[in-house]
Amino acid sequence: MTDPSLDDLLGSVRVVSIPLRVRFRGVTEREVALVEGPAGWGEFGPFLEYGPAESARWLSAAVEAAWHGWPAALRDTVPVNATVPAVAPDAVPGVLARFPGCTTAKVKVAERGQSPDDDVDRVAAVRDAMGSHARIRVDANGGWDVATATAVLRRLAAHDLEYAEQPCSTVEELRDLRIALARRRIDVPVAADESIRKAEDPMRVRDLDAADLIVIKAAPLGGVRRALEIVAECGLPAVVSSALDTSVGMAAGVALAAALPRLDHACGLGTVALLDGDVTTASLVPVDGQLPVRRVAADPDLLDRHAAPPDRVRWWLDRLTAAWELA
Repeated sequence: MTDPSLDDLLGSVRVVSIPLRVRFRGVTEREVALVEGPAGWGEFGPFLEYGPAESARWLSAAVEAAWHGWPAALRDTVPVNATVPAVAPDAVPGVLARFPGCTTAKVKVAERGQSPDDDVDRVAAVRDAMGSHARIRVDANGGWDVATATAVLRRLAAHDLEYAEQPCSTVEELRDLRIALARRRIDVPVAADESIRKAEDPMRVRDLDAADLIVIKAAPLGGVRRALEIVAECGLPAVVSSALDTSVGMAAGVALAAALPRLDHACGLGTVALLDGDVTTASLVPVDGQLPVRRVAADPDLLDRHAAPPDRVRWWLDRLTAAWELA
């Protein structure tokens, strides 16, 4: 099936703004643009600070979903992790309650304006709430330098971390951190996220031996097929995650997880639970820690309910047009 024209895309766009239950990535509402094509619905939702070059990959993923569909699934369900934003320790049980049946949690750390003590207290609260057999991973979004990451991960290692996601911002720092952790016998694997999905050459992670595993997301990498190619080229274990999508966008992440030859880690695909609303009445939220592999159709009434103001719609149409020129 051929790609759509720009007019095809602009003619099908619906822009929505959905409140978040808790502040996440510094925002309290999630804006995305949805497009509908012959294969179904796709989501174009690059974060607001992303420029046209990065956004073009998100548009390619939306076109893949709506016009081409996804590769065949190798499994019917995928396991997911709970996601704990940078909340106070006493708020942790309430957050975890939104992810029933999940036995893995990803905890945000290195939040601007917070201290390492805040991170340690939050992770400790998650461990207390989930018990000794749960898996806990932390995500710093590149917020630490090597020295800080080494010091904080030494403290967090007491809570038996599955891995630390993007503890430092550059590939070279990730490499140096792995060396520092090994020298100090700190047993925390390092996962690369931004160094994969925002890099011009994601293979540098492999070439510099900078990570133990990689985090992949369908939309930022240009779609399910491109993400599968990167996993195959990189040769490292992969964890599938999301980008705070609605259920329409989340379906692409689930399709990616379902198509991976191996799926050894719970996926970061449960974040629809962080939204205070959705674009479908059949939301992709975990049941017993699992998500079903299926398409999602947007509901017209919910699209109207969560419709963004006209000025924001124009902003998104201009953004989509700029991304189209580079896609």
